[in-house]
Amino acid sequence: MGITSISARRLRRTGSAATAAVLGILAVSGTPALAATDGSADKAAETKPSGSAASAGNPGAARSASGIPLGISRLAQGPGRDVAITIDDGPDPRWTPQVLQVLRKNHVKATFCMIGTKAQKHPELVRAVAADGHRLCNHSVDHDVTMDHKPVAFQKQQILEGKAMIEKAAPGVPVGYYRAPGGAFTPDSRAIAAASGMRPLGWSVDPKDWSRPGLPAIISAVEEKLPQQPTVLFHDGGGDRSETVAALKEYLPWLTSQGYRFTFPVRTAP
Repeated sequence: MGITSISARRLRRTGSAATAAVLGILAVSGTPALAATDGSADKAAETKPSGSAASAGNPGAARSASGIPLGISRLAQGPGRDVAITIDDGPDPRWTPQVLQVLRKNHVKATFCMIGTKAQKHPELVRAVAADGHRLCNHSVDHDVTMDHKPVAFQKQQILEGKAMIEKAAPGVPVGYYRAPGGAFTPDSRAIAAASGMRPLGWSVDPKDWSRPGLPAIISAVEEKLPQQPTVLFHDGGGDRSETVAALKEYLPWLTSQGYRFTFPVRTAP
């Protein structure tokens, strides 16, 4: 099967050999628009007909030239009661240190999905996160939640420049994941991220702490009906995160009492 005409036009716009190679994999393997309840589906592929390359096949089968799967990771690493905590929208000079303190107290390692411009503004916080043994995730240059409606060239700029900003803030520390703002992935953005060594990262539990629904609502959302090997979404940026800090203080000890082990999201497995 050849690359679709839509993908071909996108490739001509970007002029990226790396993206072209990975999109070729997408077309051959039939990588789908991933069905998800977390909002992190391929938004640009949602209107494609069911017989298209974007909606058939095994979502975890295709890999980029870097060996990173193109499918969106939503599972924690590990064989059993494992959980991955992810922290979005920072770093923030007020809330990131408080989140780090709670994680440290509970012996938890998390994955921090950072906005490039904030990493550029607060490089000391990026280094503090890395120094505590947490992993870094690229959350784009400036968190444009309409990226899935923008040209591929814009998506590429947001992904690659965001990664570069985080890497500059903490030299030598790998950025192993890419999380699209608002979960607005496209087949192109997944391909670009994977080609540059970043696993597309979604989530399986969203307590919507960013909306400040109240501590009881956050706790209820994260403790009820946990899926297998959950990836849980929290935030340390984007506003008042006092409820998030309070929720982590309760939630992390509860997970430990339930026999969960803290790990990172799956990066190289399908």
